Amino acid sequence: MKKLFFLVVALLGFQLASAQAWTGKGDQKLQIGFNGWGNGTGITGTYDYGVGGIVSLGAGANIYFSDYKDNNKDNNFFVFGRVNFHLRDVLNMPKEMDLYPGLDVGVLGDTFGLGAHLGFRYFFSPNVGAFIEAGNNGSIGLSFNF
Repeated sequence: MKKLFFLVVALLGFQLASAQAWTGKGDQKLQIGFNGWGNGTGITGTYDYGVGGIVSLGAGANIYFSDYKDNNKDNNFFVFGRVNFHLRDVLNMPKEMDLYPGLDVGVLGDTFGLGAHLGFRYFFSPNVGAFIEAGNNGSIGLSFNF
């Protein structure tokens, strides 16, 4: 039983040791989560692609369960492009963590949408992690490497 316990601990330690939140150019992340505040509560999905050492470009969509702006049914989604600036290396953070400010520009229902956020990712395995983003929208969920 002790051998099995140590084997499991060693495997988990290897998983944690090889998890990496940001690798720079060519890095790809898919995030799926829950919107808790901002334009409404709902679900979010984003994709980011690393185009440089600290910059990623991506796209995303938020679908809101509660209506935004005086119950206007036309404003229950936000489709956007985004740019993030990854500070993991700049701040000398552990490789499992990434802190990133970013901007979102897109369409909020039938109008123009603009947003800003500060995000944090923590990867607890090579392919799966958690994220939180706070700004004029707030979301929390899972992040995936591929």
